[in-house]
Amino acid sequence: MKKEATANKSLFSLYGQPGFKKAFPQSLQHVLAMLVGNITPPILIANATGLSPEEKVMLVQAAMLIGGIVTLIQLFSFWGFGVGLPNVMGVAFAYMPVLLAIGKQYGVDAVFGAQIIGAFVSIFVGMFIGKIRKYFPPIVSGTVVLTIGLSLYSTGLNYMAGGVGTPDFGSYRNWIVAIITLLVVLLCNMFGKGYLKISAMLIGILAGYGISGGMGMVSFTNVGDSSWISLPKLFYWGLEFPPSAVVSMIVMYIVNAVQSIGDFSSTAIGAFGREATDKELGGAIKGNGLGGMIGALFGGLPTDPYSQNVGLIVTTKVVSLKVFKIVAIVMLLAGFFPKLGAVMTTIPYPVLGGATMMVFASITMSGMELINQQESTHRNKTIVGLAIALGMGVTMVPNSIANFPDWFKMMFGSSPIIIAFFVAFVLNAIIPDKSLEEEAELIGMEK
Repeated sequence: MKKEATANKSLFSLYGQPGFKKAFPQSLQHVLAMLVGNITPPILIANATGLSPEEKVMLVQAAMLIGGIVTLIQLFSFWGFGVGLPNVMGVAFAYMPVLLAIGKQYGVDAVFGAQIIGAFVSIFVGMFIGKIRKYFPPIVSGTVVLTIGLSLYSTGLNYMAGGVGTPDFGSYRNWIVAIITLLVVLLCNMFGKGYLKISAMLIGILAGYGISGGMGMVSFTNVGDSSWISLPKLFYWGLEFPPSAVVSMIVMYIVNAVQSIGDFSSTAIGAFGREATDKELGGAIKGNGLGGMIGALFGGLPTDPYSQNVGLIVTTKVVSLKVFKIVAIVMLLAGFFPKLGAVMTTIPYPVLGGATMMVFASITMSGMELINQQESTHRNKTIVGLAIALGMGVTMVPNSIANFPDWFKMMFGSSPIIIAFFVAFVLNAIIPDKSLEEEAELIGMEK
């Protein structure tokens, strides 16, 4: 079948070989759709952990490189690693609360040390996904994704106001830029069609960037100081393994594995009209784990499949693997040019905040959609409500666990995701599952 398919030049055949003139425009819109989402997390991490401008550029470079590497791993599907379906991988926003907590507490070297262990564990998750998938139903995975979205709002608002610690934090100028950026993203997302809709975040950032530049908020000093070409530096960041950080990252990789199942399943259903197989999903998770281990060596943060690109695949039905190999090559090439990364790091805080609020809102709604895949029973509402209440509550009142050991405070007090995951997982395991009809019968018996 593969040999027969390569004889055609169709964009709509998995092994089709369209000409470069047909394939490249399709590849370019995928790159543009994921570009801003891929570079924003490393910028946020660099800002939060006090890295130098040069190191910030290095993280952005690494983000492009790891996106290209993991996309290729997923496309080529070798030795059981990779899904073998069209996809675009990039640095994941879902990890941000945990990455920020680890980075602030222990430093960037602990981020990458924890990442390499978490990524390794996720390979075993992929190996046994067919057997353990039942333990992570939508009520568990959806609760965690919803908590991730909610926990990111404070980050978005701080950036909209100008970034904590900046002299003009909360100024009118910052809020004007942030709100205009958000409005442009919203308008393109709600009323745009085709390219305008899928590139809403990019267009919003360009609009906000132009306005902030006119207000004197953009500096190109670091761009001039950056070199044109640079290779990634292995082990530049070092590797540290604080136990609490490692456990937190393992949990995040498990959660991300469940979330990735949804994205790859959407691709299989929307583009090919079939369910993704356990072999494909297991390969996808193992491929992401392998990429995470490789990325930790040179500063590439954890990745996941980009939902906006999944949407583009499902909408256009363009599935030729050649198109996505070009996407990966473009990302790899971008990773070798520090000038490009330096330009990207000139984006002001309010522009980043205004643009990413839509992403954070989208993550929240994705969580709600997952939760709604199961019946709204009293049991399920209890699981979701308690998990979010305890997760968000402890984080909002950190002094409530002030007397606990440092490792406990790091793991459970710095990010609501870990608490939400454990509460949802345990309650789902111990509370008997009942349908709405069965619960109604119980209430009738009590009466």
